[in-house]
Amino acid sequence: MTGLYSSIQPADSVHLSTRTHGAVFNLEYSPDGSVLTVACEQTEVLLFDPISSKHIKTLSEAHEDCVNNIRFLDNRLFATCSDDTTIALWDLRKLNTKVCTLHGHTSWVKNIEYDTNTRLLVTSGFDGNVIIWDTNRCTEDGCPHKKFFHTRFLMRMRLTPDCSKMLISTSSGYLLILHDLDLNKSLEVGSYPILRARRTTSNSDTTSTGSSGSRAAGSPCQQNDSGALFEKHTSRPSQREGGSPRNSLEVLTPEVPGERDRGNCITSLQLHPKGWATLLRCSSNTDDQEWTCVYEFQEGAPVRPVSPRCSLRLTHCIEEANVGRGYIKELCFSPDGRMISSPHGYGIRLLGFDAQCSELVDCLPKEASPLQEIRSLYSHNDVVLTTKFSPTHCQIASGCLSGRVSLYQPKF
Repeated sequence: MTGLYSSIQPADSVHLSTRTHGAVFNLEYSPDGSVLTVACEQTEVLLFDPISSKHIKTLSEAHEDCVNNIRFLDNRLFATCSDDTTIALWDLRKLNTKVCTLHGHTSWVKNIEYDTNTRLLVTSGFDGNVIIWDTNRCTEDGCPHKKFFHTRFLMRMRLTPDCSKMLISTSSGYLLILHDLDLNKSLEVGSYPILRARRTTSNSDTTSTGSSGSRAAGSPCQQNDSGALFEKHTSRPSQREGGSPRNSLEVLTPEVPGERDRGNCITSLQLHPKGWATLLRCSSNTDDQEWTCVYEFQEGAPVRPVSPRCSLRLTHCIEEANVGRGYIKELCFSPDGRMISSPHGYGIRLLGFDAQCSELVDCLPKEASPLQEIRSLYSHNDVVLTTKFSPTHCQIASGCLSGRVSLYQPKF
């Protein structure tokens, strides 16, 4: 694995120029790796064949504002979300028109998740809402939807690979975890029996919240109003017989290297493909430090029947270049979970848990250790904002602020 990843370099004649389409905010491969989609600043979505590097299609007016995120539901259906507050569904077999447009958010929509078990689409935005869309009953007029969750300062939302947990990062440095996830229940937070905010290395509980800068995907920093992390509501999580409730909430303040009194904004959030860990990109509130951090999930029995029982332990970290301040850099795990691809200045770094590209579970340190730089790849002329591994081929894509997409693959 070390030899394979160390041999990755920019591929010959595979620089996909998208300069006329603005910055590249997100890259997404189809599950079979046959299509690479590109979310662009200037309302467009581009589609490429990642093997031949040929342009397939441009969706010139996919949205009315920046396209932020793309998510495939299967090998032919995919969803896009935008600062125009909408989500659009597309079919690769008929790209001239949208399958439908989904209306429900009141501010910029920033990311999309999909539960393959229930076929429910999950979206989150800067209105603080997580919304569930029933794609089983989708028509050209949209899908039935409901607000599932709301919190202040919401940045990113992810589902674990088995869809048993939902993680939500915030610009105020908190990480929210919903356990034993049940997407069929709409949740409000105010009456939850347990609301804990704690340092992952400490047993003491705190209740303080605060305001922080909120960053858009590929957009300059925006300042949020101060206020409580949660708003008061009335409904309760469903209770399971003999156990903790479904959708039980835990609030953590992950330990971040550097000067802790500065506060941090969790700008990017990814999950290990085997559900072992979470990957965070954190920026100090003063925008003068930026870190990539890996946290191991540590499960345990609940202290009380309604108590959450998960914590995070910082296992690996590395300081980033901190260029392109105010812009989010989306990082990712490789499909096998051995590698991290991280935007680094005008290129990307391939990072491993050790120099041999071992599995995380085989090299867990007793205390936080540096991520190992396996390879650095620089082929852009502007700050890289996003990177993604192909799910089926040994290939990596990256996109930058000036609109260029580059592909990388092994050369021997």
